[in-house]
Amino acid sequence: MKINEIKRGISNISLQAKIIDISESREVNTKYGKRNVADASLEDETGQIGVSLWEDQISSVAVGDTIVINGAYVTEFREKLQLNVPRSGKLEVIKE
Repeated sequence: MKINEIKRGISNISLQAKIIDISESREVNTKYGKRNVADASLEDETGQIGVSLWEDQISSVAVGDTIVINGAYVTEFREKLQLNVPRSGKLEVIKE
């Protein structure tokens, strides 16, 4: 799937994109307790979208990496679409 095809409410998304920005991580309270999260921006030839990186995902990627995401779903936060990779999903670097 390409970024410009992503719409609110879609799930089980698979895509390949390049990381163009990663925010500082911050600690948030979740139903699983305190966890670290960072926001990243992804880009392909059709557009950009944000993705939430949790815990080990934060240190496993860097700006400039090309990643593949499988099993993601879309939410809307502050009127912007955002990808979320659940525990059952997968995020992996294919090119640094």
